[in-house]
Amino acid sequence: MVIRGEAGIGKTTLLEQIASDARDMRLLRGAGVESETELPFSGLHLMLYPYSDRFDALPEQQSAALRSAFGLMPGTVSDRFLIGAGTLTLLSELAADRPVLCLVDDAQWLDRASLDALLFAARRLSADPIALVLTVRDTARPFPDHGLEVVRLGGLDRPDAEGLVAARLPGLTVPMRERLLDEAGGNPLALIELASALESQPARHAGPLAVGARVQEAFRLQLAELPDATRLLLLVIAADGTADLGVVLRAAERLGLGAADLGPAEEARLVVLDGERVRFRHPLIRAVTYQNAAHHRRITVHGALAATLDGGEHADRRAWHLAAAATGPDENVAAELERAARRAGDRGGTAAVAAAYERAARLSTETEGRARRLVHAARAAYDAGRPDDATRLAEEAAHLTGADAVIAEATFIRAQVAYERTSPAADAALALEGARLIVRSDPEQAVSMLTEAVWSARDAGAHDLVRESVELLRTVRIPSSSAHAPVVGGLIAYGRLLDGAPGAVPPLRALVEAARNGVVDDFVERIIAGFAGLLVADDRGATALLEDLAAQARTQGALGWLPYILEPLAIGRLLLGDPHGAESAAAEGLSLASDIGMDMQVTALTCVTVRLESDAERSRALAADVRKHADLHPTNAALASWGLGLHDLADGRADAALDHLDAVCSGPARHDLLIRAVPDHAEAAVRAGRPDLARAHLSAFETWAAATSFTAQVSRCRALLSDGDDADAHYRTALDLHGDRAYDAARTRLLYGEWLRRRRRRSDARAELTAARDTFARLGAGGWADRARAELEALGDRPSADRAGDADPLGRLTPQELQVVRLAAAGLSNREIAAQLYLSPRTVGHHLYKAYPKIGVTRRMELARFVSVI
Repeated sequence: MVIRGEAGIGKTTLLEQIASDARDMRLLRGAGVESETELPFSGLHLMLYPYSDRFDALPEQQSAALRSAFGLMPGTVSDRFLIGAGTLTLLSELAADRPVLCLVDDAQWLDRASLDALLFAARRLSADPIALVLTVRDTARPFPDHGLEVVRLGGLDRPDAEGLVAARLPGLTVPMRERLLDEAGGNPLALIELASALESQPARHAGPLAVGARVQEAFRLQLAELPDATRLLLLVIAADGTADLGVVLRAAERLGLGAADLGPAEEARLVVLDGERVRFRHPLIRAVTYQNAAHHRRITVHGALAATLDGGEHADRRAWHLAAAATGPDENVAAELERAARRAGDRGGTAAVAAAYERAARLSTETEGRARRLVHAARAAYDAGRPDDATRLAEEAAHLTGADAVIAEATFIRAQVAYERTSPAADAALALEGARLIVRSDPEQAVSMLTEAVWSARDAGAHDLVRESVELLRTVRIPSSSAHAPVVGGLIAYGRLLDGAPGAVPPLRALVEAARNGVVDDFVERIIAGFAGLLVADDRGATALLEDLAAQARTQGALGWLPYILEPLAIGRLLLGDPHGAESAAAEGLSLASDIGMDMQVTALTCVTVRLESDAERSRALAADVRKHADLHPTNAALASWGLGLHDLADGRADAALDHLDAVCSGPARHDLLIRAVPDHAEAAVRAGRPDLARAHLSAFETWAAATSFTAQVSRCRALLSDGDDADAHYRTALDLHGDRAYDAARTRLLYGEWLRRRRRRSDARAELTAARDTFARLGAGGWADRARAELEALGDRPSADRAGDADPLGRLTPQELQVVRLAAAGLSNREIAAQLYLSPRTVGHHLYKAYPKIGVTRRMELARFVSVI
């Protein structure tokens, strides 16, 4: 839960009440500190470091990630989201013996790395006895609370406000009390602090009061009454952020101050001492202390703190204090910050990397050094999910330099932002522009940019940009032994595929094989290889590659890559007639993409889900959201329209199906994966009484099918369009060619059975329709099973009570239950499953507990019988 509200509204007090009521729970406390927002994992360290002895109980990748993030071991975090997975698992471990309560105050000031980790864990909490409560002050800085319950605190009502004022200041005159009540707006802190100030200095408050500023003014007046030495010591505390009294006093000693100077602030209840720690009574006091200090005093204090924090463990804090103390460009301080940026990058703190590189750039003494650091900052900002900052920094870097490498990288970053913010076509155009600058000087990087250009142009249906990118790729000189070589060959072949060239198929299939054999080892290029296999009907090879890649991503903790992998994997499973597997992959990808803020990938996976959704209204609603942006994302929109067309076709709405499928087969994505929609378009056209339209796209499909040896559906289309008895031969040919593609064969049997029934060959029709119904039911294709069942009823068969979900036990499972059952059936333990799916072990157990009765098992060992069908 997130508790939101203005400063002083009572968030911290409510948090303290929650803590006092949680006597039987394990309590973890955290707090955001504004001065530490650029120190990666400082907030998470405060909460979880006391339990670092439990890290050994975590999966190896997660344990290593947390140790690296906390500086307990050297190494590089492979994926920043892995720390969120480790946080979730650690919290689950801590909840094994008693419930856990995590309280985080002022979460708006948490460093971004800690916040990302906590929110990832929060969004995936399910069956564990864990409560996480964060308080957030309303500021201009947006807080990513989507997916969490939010409670907004309002002010006290008038009677409660009157009671508070009467208790705190019983002697206040009626006019002053009424004025205070009117202007405080029910804010408890305003009522308390202003009441006290009015009591001691009523004349100082004769002017108009204003809630936010008036509370700060009350604190400022209290600070103004303190001795100068005390105010300076409070500034040290405000600038420090560690709350370590030893650090504060050592820095104070450099300024000629001592512990005694803290006394007046304690007496005024502005600070609280707790053992070896010192903190402000309220965060606003810290803010007022720092913001109202003269600039030269802040510089002096930061310099003293930098000199005090001289150990290696304080290197990052020292770098930031040096930066705050700098009065102009300083290459030494810039170098310190650059080293801090590299350390943050190793630990997975991409937002901190961006901040450190940007500040280092501002302190750089040379223009080229400033441009280089700015482009590093832009890359880190993009990786941290801050596209506006990434664009701003990239543009500034490009304007500062004439170096092709820096300008190319800046352009590439702008391209990647454009994919999300503008369109895939804008991404392709910019990536192509950047690649032109370095195609000779850095061919490996140019290939990466051109790979982006080709694939984004593919998404956009921008064939002119595909061809321009492919032409530039032809000029790239890389060794034949390079891992990029199969990708270059495959992308060039893709350009030829758009023109219907049969010779394009072997290089694309070779790319799949190279990726499967480990010759291509880059995640992006292997994902593209998976897509390439689907483009040329190498569905089994592509799906096997993507299955292996998903397993590798889980093993390596590359959580951020999984949504990209699961999209083509879901499509591949769907094309192979495995709707359960497709739904499981799509649901997992959607869940992850949503939790880690990958909006475009949410959209792409939603397009797949349109076809898998059993509820027609829900399917149409999902497709409507995607198709609003069909001009910018035509391939995604076409995939959604294909799904709608198939729903309508299965339900007997041929005219509606024809409308959807005609848009797919006539649109810019028709030369891509969507060429496979042509047989469905032909079927819809024939059923709608428009055989003329059925032939509109068959020629292109026949060319593709001949090149890919995917000819079974060509025979099916010929059967549909045959006038005489030769339809029988075409249907039988199609069934022979389908091989073990059960779903495709069932679609052909359904059409063949309908044709046989119309020819009054009732016995033959019944055999084909029964086989089709049973296959659809087994595969969980409910709409198609119902259509076959209706045809059987037209033959006089009695209506069958069973439906797809009854014939297929797996159809009763939710996608996540199915994913868990798949892994459990393969022999993985709950802990191993949890590590792969980024869930807690308890949540895995909860899913199995719910799944067992649905599929009729009572023991884990019984799941073995499902291995062959999952």
